[in-house]
Amino acid sequence: MKRSTMRHVFAMPLLIGLLIAFGLFAALLGDGWWDTLAWLGMGIAAILSVRGLLVRRT
Repeated sequence: MKRSTMRHVFAMPLLIGLLIAFGLFAALLGDGWWDTLAWLGMGIAAILSVRGLLVRRT
Protein backbone atom coordinates (compact mmCIF):
# COMPACT_ATOMS: atom_id res chain seq x y z
CA MET A 1 0.00 0.00 0.00
CA LYS A 2 1.27 3.45 -0.90
CA ARG A 3 1.56 6.03 1.85
CA SER A 4 -0.12 9.34 1.14
CA THR A 5 1.19 12.56 2.52
CA MET A 6 -1.07 15.19 3.98
CA ARG A 7 -0.40 17.43 0.97
CA HIS A 8 -1.41 14.68 -1.45
CA VAL A 9 -4.65 13.93 0.40
CA PHE A 10 -5.86 17.51 0.83
CA ALA A 11 -4.57 19.21 -2.35
CA MET A 12 -7.68 18.72 -4.51
CA PRO A 13 -10.26 19.50 -1.78
CA LEU A 14 -8.33 22.66 -0.94
CA LEU A 15 -8.27 23.70 -4.61
CA ILE A 16 -12.01 23.08 -4.95
CA GLY A 17 -12.72 25.07 -1.79
CA LEU A 18 -10.62 28.00 -3.01
CA LEU A 19 -12.34 27.99 -6.41
CA ILE A 20 -15.77 28.03 -4.77
CA ALA A 21 -14.76 30.83 -2.40
CA PHE A 22 -13.37 32.84 -5.33
CA GLY A 23 -16.56 32.25 -7.34
CA LEU A 24 -18.82 33.34 -4.51
CA PHE A 25 -16.70 36.41 -3.81
CA ALA A 26 -16.70 37.37 -7.50
CA ALA A 27 -20.49 36.98 -7.62
CA LEU A 28 -20.85 39.49 -4.79
CA LEU A 29 -18.56 42.09 -6.35
CA GLY A 30 -20.52 43.10 -9.40
CA ASP A 31 -21.89 42.36 -12.83
CA GLY A 32 -20.41 41.71 -16.22
CA TRP A 33 -16.96 40.16 -16.00
CA TRP A 34 -17.45 39.41 -12.31
CA ASP A 35 -20.39 37.18 -13.18
CA THR A 36 -18.24 35.39 -15.75
CA LEU A 37 -15.49 34.84 -13.18
CA ALA A 38 -18.07 33.56 -10.69
CA TRP A 39 -19.44 31.07 -13.23
CA LEU A 40 -15.93 29.91 -14.11
CA GLY A 41 -14.82 29.52 -10.51
CA MET A 42 -17.83 27.55 -9.38
CA GLY A 43 -18.18 25.66 -12.67
CA ILE A 44 -14.60 24.40 -12.62
CA ALA A 45 -15.04 23.39 -8.98
CA ALA A 46 -18.20 21.44 -9.87
CA ILE A 47 -16.47 19.69 -12.78
CA LEU A 48 -13.51 18.72 -10.59
CA SER A 49 -15.86 17.40 -7.90
CA VAL A 50 -17.86 15.26 -10.33
CA ARG A 51 -14.66 14.00 -11.96
CA GLY A 52 -13.38 12.97 -8.55
CA LEU A 53 -16.56 11.02 -7.89
CA LEU A 54 -16.59 9.25 -11.25
CA VAL A 55 -12.92 8.42 -11.79
CA ARG A 56 -11.97 5.05 -10.39
CA ARG A 57 -8.43 4.74 -9.11
CA THR A 58 -6.68 1.41 -9.26
